[in-house]
Amino acid sequence: MTTVSVDGLRVSYGKRVVFDDLDLELGVGVHGLLGPNGAGKTTLMRVLATVLRPDQGAVRLLGHHIGKPSALRQARRQLGYLPQAFGFYPRFTVREFVEYFAWLKEMPPARIPLAVDRAIERVGLLDRADDRMKHLSGGMLRRVGIAQAIVNDPRLLLLDEPTAGLDPEQRVQFRALLRELGLDAVVLVSTHLVEDVVAACTRVNLVDGGRLVFTGLPDELIAAGGDGDSGDSPIERGYTAVLRGARTAPR
Repeated sequence: MTTVSVDGLRVSYGKRVVFDDLDLELGVGVHGLLGPNGAGKTTLMRVLATVLRPDQGAVRLLGHHIGKPSALRQARRQLGYLPQAFGFYPRFTVREFVEYFAWLKEMPPARIPLAVDRAIERVGLLDRADDRMKHLSGGMLRRVGIAQAIVNDPRLLLLDEPTAGLDPEQRVQFRALLRELGLDAVVLVSTHLVEDVVAACTRVNLVDGGRLVFTGLPDELIAAGGDGDSGDSPIERGYTAVLRGARTAPR
């Protein structure tokens, strides 16, 4: 079942057009969003997170057309979003920070304490819940960012470079969490780490030059590559092969 749909999306910054007539559909599961720097991944994430208003196009999130103010508020209550760079209050403790985002998402007050502790536990930081944010490492801050994104058990979870700063063991644990979350939610993960896509994603979307140039299973992206393509792994070779084909094909 499609729960996120984008039709005819156009987004521009001044004279630079990032997307023009982009269509995308996402259902329950974990979706990888790949593409080179400047391809529009973060812009797409911001549109789906309702942070950025598109110039044109229809965006429906979880049955809500976000062009309507009442529907926008309903959609935001069911969203979780980790931006590529997020700000925080250094003197907040981990628990206070996640509680604050639970309040912003209009969660029922009675649910918040247990939901906060559960989110912090799922990212492996329950023993640091009372530490101030300013005392955390970069990887720990990223995990707190993930905790605030999942505290409301979102039906749509948007994660922009979530594994930046995580060590290899934490990345493995995070992939397991993604697979769990994707059982009953739409999860979109923007990343440069194609290994995370193979390990955790049920589908892959590849954007380049403001276009969706591939959508399919990870195995289908792998199959697109060959021994003559650049890359140190099968999915890297598939990734470069698709990009090369998209850039040389007539438009």
